[in-house]
Amino acid sequence: MISFTDNQIFIVTGASSGMGEATALLLNQLGASVVAVARREERLQMLKQKAQRPESIYVEVKDLAEDIEELPTYVKQLRERYGKFQGLVCCAGAGGIHPLRAVDRKTIQKVFDINYFSPVFMTKGFVDKRNNNGKGCSIVCIASIAGVHCPPGMTCYAGAKGALIASMRSIAREVAPQGIRVNCVSPSLIDTEMPGEIERQYAEGKYPFGIGHVEDVANMIVYLSAGQSKWITGQNYIIDCSSF
Repeated sequence: MISFTDNQIFIVTGASSGMGEATALLLNQLGASVVAVARREERLQMLKQKAQRPESIYVEVKDLAEDIEELPTYVKQLRERYGKFQGLVCCAGAGGIHPLRAVDRKTIQKVFDINYFSPVFMTKGFVDKRNNNGKGCSIVCIASIAGVHCPPGMTCYAGAKGALIASMRSIAREVAPQGIRVNCVSPSLIDTEMPGEIERQYAEGKYPFGIGHVEDVANMIVYLSAGQSKWITGQNYIIDCSSF
């Protein structure tokens, strides 16, 4: 059975909704402390109210797409405030359909900032030995099945998530001597605020078990964050029932 202790502290980005919220709540329920990072304070306060152990949810309001190169310093500041971290879960992200004919550099930059650069620079801060507990720590990044199967109209999003998967595999090899594990989880369509009507129509009839729920992804994230997955690193787990 997976369990954590209160002094095992996890940073969860994108914690105000969707998969980030579900992950933060599950980690908290299983005994961990959670530093919940997101842009919307009111939603973070709602998360705290939902938590089984609200005293172990620490709210941090932050737009991770701003001052991206300073994110390693931000992680250091969080460590100074809360202590060394056991894990990092990067759930913050943004989707959208961008056919090639509609793509410009500004659009690509915006999509990459939150979906690629933000988790990479948060990871850079986390793997600093001063900020983590060392052997047994874990990083999990939410990627996307779009980064693997690359559906049409997702030039920017598929590119960002594909790049994230590749970079995290490389980082996993780099930090393995520290005993830190790094994995990605790539869900297909999950019932969150992100999918638009076009995505839902595209997916209609493709999922024999129905559209996925945030808990389906949170369960995998928490497993990869726990000691039960101590022999797993550099992997990308696809959460999907449409392409078997």
